[in-house]
Amino acid sequence: MEGIGPSPGNAGAQQEQARQAAEKRENAQNSMLSQILEQDAMVRLNNLAAAKPDKAKMAEATIINMARRGQIAGKLSDEGLKQILNRVSDQSQSKTTVHFDRRRNAIDSDSD
Repeated sequence: MEGIGPSPGNAGAQQEQARQAAEKRENAQNSMLSQILEQDAMVRLNNLAAAKPDKAKMAEATIINMARRGQIAGKLSDEGLKQILNRVSDQSQSKTTVHFDRRRNAIDSDSD
């Protein structure tokens, strides 16, 4: 019955490998961003990552994709990063709408 299912030691090794792979990916992504962004833009992105990690990850992915497609020539300035952040923000904003159902209000008796 020992061959059924993963052994506890093997699962720990797999988790360690996955953690190392994720760390390696993150280091590669950070080095790529440092090559793409100017210093002030990198500071702004790091500040955003501290405040809103999800939005920063989306912006990082957008910047790296743009660089891979050749849409960024030279280093990206702080102003260029602001424009990208505005685009990411516009895409990720959810629109909230409120609908009033007046029929429910008919149950209340205001005439009392």
